[in-house]
Amino acid sequence: MADVAVEMPGRVHRWRHIAFFRRALLIVFVLGQTAVASYYLLWVLPYHGGTWVEIGMTALFAILYAWIAVGFWTAVFGFFLRLTGGDRHALLRRHSEDALAATPLAKTAIALPIYHEPVQWTLSGLRAVYRDIERTGLIEHFEFYILSDSRDPDVWLEEQRVWAEMVSELGAEGRLFYRRRSVNLNYKSGNVADFLRRWGRRCRYMVVLDADSLLAGDTIVRMVRLMEREPGVGILQTNPTIINAESFFARIQQFANRFYSTLFATGLAAIQMGDAAFWGHNAILRIEPFMKHCGLPKLRGPGIFGGPIMSHDFVEAAFMGRAGYEVWLETGLGNSFEESPPTLEDELTRDFRWAKGNLQHLWVMLREPGLRFAHRMAFLNGAMAYLASPLWLGFLVLTTLEAARMTLAPIEYFPEGHQGPFPLWPEWRPGWALILALSTFALLFLPKFLALLDALCHRYARDFGGFLKLFGSVLLEIVISILLAPVRMWAHSRHVLVALFSLSLSWAGQNRTEETTWRKALAAQFPGMLVGGCWSAFAWSLDTMFFLWSLPVAIPLLLAAPTAVFISRKGPGDALRGLDLLRVPEEKEPLRPILADARRFRQARAPSEVWRPFEQAVLDPRLNRLHQALARDHRRGPRRRHLEAAVVRCLVDGPYALNRGERSDLARDRQSLAALHEGAWRAPDNSYWGQCLRRKSLQGSAGTLAQPESGAT
Repeated sequence: MADVAVEMPGRVHRWRHIAFFRRALLIVFVLGQTAVASYYLLWVLPYHGGTWVEIGMTALFAILYAWIAVGFWTAVFGFFLRLTGGDRHALLRRHSEDALAATPLAKTAIALPIYHEPVQWTLSGLRAVYRDIERTGLIEHFEFYILSDSRDPDVWLEEQRVWAEMVSELGAEGRLFYRRRSVNLNYKSGNVADFLRRWGRRCRYMVVLDADSLLAGDTIVRMVRLMEREPGVGILQTNPTIINAESFFARIQQFANRFYSTLFATGLAAIQMGDAAFWGHNAILRIEPFMKHCGLPKLRGPGIFGGPIMSHDFVEAAFMGRAGYEVWLETGLGNSFEESPPTLEDELTRDFRWAKGNLQHLWVMLREPGLRFAHRMAFLNGAMAYLASPLWLGFLVLTTLEAARMTLAPIEYFPEGHQGPFPLWPEWRPGWALILALSTFALLFLPKFLALLDALCHRYARDFGGFLKLFGSVLLEIVISILLAPVRMWAHSRHVLVALFSLSLSWAGQNRTEETTWRKALAAQFPGMLVGGCWSAFAWSLDTMFFLWSLPVAIPLLLAAPTAVFISRKGPGDALRGLDLLRVPEEKEPLRPILADARRFRQARAPSEVWRPFEQAVLDPRLNRLHQALARDHRRGPRRRHLEAAVVRCLVDGPYALNRGERSDLARDRQSLAALHEGAWRAPDNSYWGQCLRRKSLQGSAGTLAQPESGAT
């Protein structure tokens, strides 16, 4: 099939009309409900919107309420679709299983971009994916690419070593490749773009994985076949579920994702249809149009709205849609997995990296021509994930100003902004205030109880421990969500300010194992704790009722540090697992082969090494030959003198007397690796390299250590 956007008038016309009706219905529900709630707020406020402070409060409330209402109605749509047997217009419903099984496969690349990830752990996941595709008997249709952007030679030399071991173990010669960029431009999107420019034409499709991704072999095969039968689809996105949670925090995230996402993903897929978003991983891309239409421009706006696009995925989906191709989220494609950050601190660190990219989407939304409305709304929704926090903080500030004025200042019968000959009498409507509060809580929490009802209707509550345990898990998740919401609000508000002022932003590998220490928690959470304490004290000085109203925000901020420490621990997570709380189906069912493989590979201990990766690359004859084969000759012009001097310094003072860049230069140069190998083996016993060899001998491995081929001793 030709890789062009094929217009299929009847079908395309049909799904676009259905999508238009569903989106219009969503907009009517959201805007109608927001208008009613805003009207209630105006009549709850003492001057009924007669002051600029109250107008500001109402405007912020309307924006936040509408954003929450979008999520609420998305879950409601998902619930009713599942109640009626699912979305009959979903992409997967167009083809029978027999028709899919009879569809020939096309050559597909499995790409794993990595940057300073735990090497053994990350590549063990790719090993599990390889084995699972092998079980399908269709491995010959797939090629695997490890795309490294790592800068530290101790990391990328280890990547090269583990890759070579994987190729040998899996028998994957000519099928499993490793490539590291020498110049790191434009983050992950630049990494993938560089790969596609060089090797993209080898394959028709590309499946993108993340460092913590696992995607079952039969799911990947179905994705390729579905793309073959749907030439108008440019991107097909799965709905990943979180697995392997150990800490209390990760188990909360895992449960919420696994249990609630059934409704939210169903509703989201039904509303977006062929204009879905791309989440950057666990998806399949049609390479030819992706290369042709999805190149990311550098933004030419002020501040954060200039420079390279940091969050690439939504933009690539929008560009694919602009080119006439469809982008689908297909919830019927199961066995798609990822992992959660283990601690709150790691989640907030990741969000700090994402905040600027999501805010940049506002510029793309406003400036890029030809984008589809659904993709522009996806940009807005992604930006609101961070903008909602400073907006909420602004609402709290205005509420405090209003309370302070009502308490400390005399009543103003002709407040600023009021027009007319008659005075404005302040009045309170506590009944209306209660109705408004209940409405807001319903938006936030009713979808969680709809998920409980869905579990009863479809009889899968037992997969989560039975209804009573499931109900307890939902209540526990709600309590933790309430505790974490103000902490996230404060952190995201800081992230937005940092992004708007274009302060430095760095990207690094994610922590996957460490718990949060008290020192780290206090350092990170103390500003928010101080703000929460001062605000609560000020509220107490103003009015008892206002103080009580402030507590749901102030108490979580005051408890932020102990909360962060406690939920980072594995002990509480293990205790809850023992009580069958926050349980997910994968914890009790026999593990799927890919999950069993990944767990076994990641739990297998690598042999204890007394040499660091750079030392191994120099001293181990086998690894030195490997790294030489992957290196190039860089001794041209003035670089020759620089490299020769660096070799001498490395042999005399050891590699860690050099900076990271100098070590990388040596490890990338074939002649330098050869010279270091021979020189290190000839080094005196009391030298750095002689001591390295002595440490190896003391470990008891001297008898198995091969001598260099040159015969140097």
